[in-house]
Amino acid sequence: MALQCGIIGITNVGKTTLFNCISNTKAETSSYAFSTNKSNVGVIKVPDQRLYELEKYQPTEKIIHATVDIVDIPGLTRGSSKGEGVGNQFLADIRNCHALIHVLRCFDDETLPHVDGSVNPVRDMETVDLELQVKDLESVEKKMVRLERAAKTGDKDAKKGFEVLQVYKDHFENFQSARTVSVSEDDKKHVEDLFLLSSKPIMYVCNVDDASAINRNKYVEQVKAALQGKDTKVLVIAGNLEAEIAELESETDRMEFLKDAGLSEPGMHKLVQSAYDLLNLQSFFTVGPKEIRAWTIKKGMSAPQAAGVIHSDLERGFIRAEVMKYNDFITLGSEHACKEKGKLAVEGKNYVIQDGDILHIRFNV
Repeated sequence: MALQCGIIGITNVGKTTLFNCISNTKAETSSYAFSTNKSNVGVIKVPDQRLYELEKYQPTEKIIHATVDIVDIPGLTRGSSKGEGVGNQFLADIRNCHALIHVLRCFDDETLPHVDGSVNPVRDMETVDLELQVKDLESVEKKMVRLERAAKTGDKDAKKGFEVLQVYKDHFENFQSARTVSVSEDDKKHVEDLFLLSSKPIMYVCNVDDASAINRNKYVEQVKAALQGKDTKVLVIAGNLEAEIAELESETDRMEFLKDAGLSEPGMHKLVQSAYDLLNLQSFFTVGPKEIRAWTIKKGMSAPQAAGVIHSDLERGFIRAEVMKYNDFITLGSEHACKEKGKLAVEGKNYVIQDGDILHIRFNV
């Protein structure tokens, strides 16, 4: 799907540690601020236990997980929108992302100094938000100048666009992000070409010390209070603990480690699944003796569009999709049993794929 999720935040909050836990790429971590001037790019496998459940009923040669591109973006500081630190690079890389994971430092560590002198995740959150808003305000004002000139010539669309941009301008000047602006979906077309940084879906990760992985701490409570009433996901993850878990090769060792830490699963699993959902993605499956595979699609895609994710020929020559529900398949135990019980549906071009659908595409080219 080529959709990217970016990890952002103030410098020295643990972004790269989390990136290394979930990505196939391992980046160097440092206790120095602004120790890198480029983003780290990797691919993450989306954990999905359903693939292994399917294998119990259909033995297969290999299992292939859905994947998402992840970008660890350099840390920033106040003034990044004006080029401070590695700000310009930071903002350019955010523009290319489709959703954001904002990591907040919620731990004390005297050996890792905070760039602003003290640990305050709410302040850090506001700092990042402000930098995005300032850059977006700059983009909006530049376009308003162009549209104002066009509107004076009688261009009605330019006049409407200017009015919509004025709403965004006022919103930014009140220290609000584009994702919360009150304009119609149709009016949003006037800012689509700006790729506003603060319009991107966002979730927050409170990076805590090991002892706070279960019971949280005062910093997490501050973040929760600041985000109260907002439709925003907040995860609590102990980055260093997760890094230790990720280094263990044995599944048995990992489960034992988790048990000792009082956890039932790695926090990284929740993070990846939440990022997948934040990108508005879901999975459908193909099941066979050669492979069981999770395919990534946007929510709301039709059967032909899903077929096209497998191969363009399947979309071009789409005839129908034979669909089994995941729960029906593992309950009944086979495709044959699903057919016998009337649980294999034949769907046409208008069928909207549901998460966990098992598909067999019929096509002709």
